[in-house]
Amino acid sequence: MSPRTIIAIVVLACGAFGSWYIARDKNAAETGTVVPDTSHRGYYLKSARILGTREDGSLLYEIEAEHAEQEAEDRIEFRDVRIRYTPGAAIPWIVEADEATLREGSPRIALRGHVRAVGKTDDDGPDTEIRTQYLEFDPERYVAETEEKVQIRIGARSLTATGMLASLNENTVELKSNVRGKIAP
Repeated sequence: MSPRTIIAIVVLACGAFGSWYIARDKNAAETGTVVPDTSHRGYYLKSARILGTREDGSLLYEIEAEHAEQEAEDRIEFRDVRIRYTPGAAIPWIVEADEATLREGSPRIALRGHVRAVGKTDDDGPDTEIRTQYLEFDPERYVAETEEKVQIRIGARSLTATGMLASLNENTVELKSNVRGKIAP
C-alpha cells in the first residue's frame, strides 16, 4: 500500500470514529438518566377506602372513593365519594358527593357537587334525603352544615332553604333562611 492510501484510511477512520463519538454523546444527552425531582408529589389511590376512628381507636366511619389524590402535603382530594358510619355507631346516614376535600388537622370534609345525604329509618318509615351542591361534614361530631341552597325530602314532603345545620346522631335539622315547603298529608 502506498503512503497516500494509508493516510486516507487513517483520516477516514478518524472521521468515522469522531462522528460516532459525537452522535453517541448527543444520544446519551437525549436519553440520559433523569434527575429525580425532590419536590413533594404526593400519592393517588384508585378505589380508595379510608377509615376514621374514635378516640379509643375503634372504627367510626369509612370514606370510599373511586379516586383519591394527595394534592398538597396537607390536603387529599377525592372523586365519587361515599361516607358511611359503621353499624356499631348506630348512625344510619350515608353521604355521597362528586368531590371531597380532606385537610390535615381538620375533622371537616368539604363535599362538592351533587351532595346527597340519606338517613335510613329502622322502621318502615320514609328515608330522609338532603341534597345540596356544597356541604361541610364533620363525621366525628356527626354534624353536616351548608350555607348553600338545600332540599330536604321525607317521603312525599319536601322543604327547600338556604343554609342548614344537621345533627345526624340526634336526627335534627335546623334550616337557616328562605324556608319553603310542600307538606302533603
